[in-house]
Amino acid sequence: MASSLRSFILNPRSFRSTSASNCASRSTCTCAPRWFSSTRARLNDETKQNKPKAATPLRRKAADSLPIRANPTPTRGAIRPVLTLTTAERYNLPVLARILPAGSCALQDAYWVPKWRQGEIFVFGNGSTVSWGLEEAELDEFRAKFIAKANIEVERLPEPETEDLEFVTDPNEDTRLQGDLIILGQQPALEDPESLPAPPPDLQLALPVYNLGARYAYSQALARSTALSALETALDEYLAGVATMPHNLARTGKPGLSQKQLMVKLGQLLKFRQGLNLNAENFSDTPELYWIEPAMEAYFNRLSDALEIKQRVAHMNNKITYASEVQATLRELITTSSSHRMEEIIILLIFVEVVMVITLNWRDLRDALFNRQPEQDSETPARRRH
Repeated sequence: MASSLRSFILNPRSFRSTSASNCASRSTCTCAPRWFSSTRARLNDETKQNKPKAATPLRRKAADSLPIRANPTPTRGAIRPVLTLTTAERYNLPVLARILPAGSCALQDAYWVPKWRQGEIFVFGNGSTVSWGLEEAELDEFRAKFIAKANIEVERLPEPETEDLEFVTDPNEDTRLQGDLIILGQQPALEDPESLPAPPPDLQLALPVYNLGARYAYSQALARSTALSALETALDEYLAGVATMPHNLARTGKPGLSQKQLMVKLGQLLKFRQGLNLNAENFSDTPELYWIEPAMEAYFNRLSDALEIKQRVAHMNNKITYASEVQATLRELITTSSSHRMEEIIILLIFVEVVMVITLNWRDLRDALFNRQPEQDSETPARRRH
């Protein structure tokens, strides 16, 4: 064990699970800490093993979970995964509720599936699903069977976003987040028992009901983080697509996009900002449930802080603000250019009108300019009489 600890300190990346084939051994692993990871982090590791994703508090404090991992007790369960999957901008929950497994019920902002295979699932309206105790293949099976249906996924993502963590149950411990590991133990009683109604006594549960509130709070934080990751990915792709506009303007004096294209891009930016700050399920507000349940709020805030949700939202807003300013400047340039073009057209029309007037009335203009009398009829009075 000492050699394992030395190896971890000298080379902590060697303990990170980067392959789905390691999933089968998660439940029996008791010494090696599992790093918090995401879809993008795993893709980066596959392409650049020497350049991991930027550290988060969960990464930096992963060693704090070593005492739990390295010292099992008779009351402590096996280490199991917490998986989060985001596949769309939002889910149509009323439609989904009609096809969920028997025993599923609404639980605040989510639908709770008390038992699926050997784990439980929370489905949130922001397009995220959080599973406790399921393997990736089982969560994919749940999605294929219930979520990947017509009218369920609204604005499906091009690539699903995933995040994973781990938990362990121990009724002799207090529920908490320690390093990168969630310990599910005892939790304080709810201030309002109606906040999370008790399930029927005959309902089959995959996990104890006495810490259901903590699991819900942790799940909601994970769901927000994964949905935010999906927005971050989309925004990065968007910014990469418009990154050439300032360079085109500096090199050619033209942005390379029409006014309509710029307006479309600006609309996409406003949609990003709306998704971050204005939607019902945004990333800034604290859910109303936690106003009356301080214990659940503490669980939610603890994991949200560890996932740096507030900092990431602020960083995204700064990116959107900068991109909006750039596009507003370009739009003004295009508007000014359009105004100049319109002035040129007006001048051309005035010129054409002047030419037409001169062409049709040149004799009158000539006489007026040279003070000449209009030409009289040359016929003699005698000829007129005839």
